Amino acid sequence: MKSSFLTRPFYFLWTTQTAANAADVLYIMALTVLVLNQTDSLVSAAFMPLMRSAAQMISGLIAPILINRFKLPALLLVSQTGQFLLFVALAVYLQLHGDGASFTLVFSLVFAMSFLDGWTVPARNALVPRLVTQEQGLLKANGLISVSDQVVQFAGWGLSGVIVAWLGPSPTLLVTAVVYGLAAAFTLGVREPYTRAQPESSTAATGESVSASKWHMLTEGWKLIWRMPRLRLLTFMDIIDMLGGSVWVGAFTLAFVQVALGQGEEWWGFINAAYFAGTVGGGLLVLALVRVIGTRYLAAMLVGMAGYGVLTAFYALTTSPYIALVLVLLMGPFAEMSIVNRRTLIQRSVPQEVLPNVLSAQASLLHLVFCISLLVMAGIAERFGIVNLYLFASGLTLLALGVGLIGLRAFRAGSAHGSQRE
Repeated sequence: MKSSFLTRPFYFLWTTQTAANAADVLYIMALTVLVLNQTDSLVSAAFMPLMRSAAQMISGLIAPILINRFKLPALLLVSQTGQFLLFVALAVYLQLHGDGASFTLVFSLVFAMSFLDGWTVPARNALVPRLVTQEQGLLKANGLISVSDQVVQFAGWGLSGVIVAWLGPSPTLLVTAVVYGLAAAFTLGVREPYTRAQPESSTAATGESVSASKWHMLTEGWKLIWRMPRLRLLTFMDIIDMLGGSVWVGAFTLAFVQVALGQGEEWWGFINAAYFAGTVGGGLLVLALVRVIGTRYLAAMLVGMAGYGVLTAFYALTTSPYIALVLVLLMGPFAEMSIVNRRTLIQRSVPQEVLPNVLSAQASLLHLVFCISLLVMAGIAERFGIVNLYLFASGLTLLALGVGLIGLRAFRAGSAHGSQRE
């Protein structure tokens, strides 16, 4: 989708991230099947996504040190190349050892890959504002990335299942290695037109001052989130939304389909497909409305949250599978309207040179919130029932909306000096 607002390096960034996301889906599916086949243990299979989230959270905590020392395209190249090499080692090891493979080594390699991946999304989202030529291009760029993310999720899980069933888990890993290689190769085309002043370094610096400097790098993003009212408010809204967002994890949607809708697993697939189709459609809708939205990101975000929250409540209360299917399809555009505009608001709230630190801090925080949310939501579902779980999730989204409406003053203040460093 050609646009004068978007530069050639942006398209390379978009392509490399799409390829990397596709490779992630493929290898998670293949490894999950492999672990289940060899251990027949759901606990072992479930350990992998939990470990991936933990590795990404730890990586996000130390990412600011790397971000302040290296250019973002260089970090992306190291991340993608490192994941490619680690994955080749993993695929070759599994091919050679088969059923005798040590899952301690397999999980260690997965942890290392996830650690490298931990700074990819913050670096990517921080690069986007630097690779567009006008402010209107920022919303379009975020919309394109969101659409490709959702397409990979929507089509990827279904296609990866077919590929794993056709080729088998181990050959699928070799195919995935090729996709990772392509992702690393496309990263070479990402060039940052914006030249940052590199942090000063001195060989005469004392150990104490170096330690203080590292501590400043690690905490700068967190301090900015706390000190800037607009950024603090957006992060708080993100946290509240993330707490409720985990209800779309497979186990919860399956329980809802079986208990509330009285249907079998095939309807679980229909609901998942409709949800992802709706988010893809929502991303395309945001792209179509770029000129209409203009710079009214806040209004668009609040409308998206309101629509999503209300539709989730209706979904929780329906007993008709057909109505549920329509509702999740309609949720997608509202969810994407909220997510894409919130991301754009965050990108416009801080200076570009400190944006990577802020995004790294937010990523670590949201990984932690998601892990906590899974445990909390599981407890709520068990104690109060699956219908009440979705009503609770709806209430959380509407609470986040209320927080945004109450904090409108912070947004107005931010529009006047949001780009100024406090």
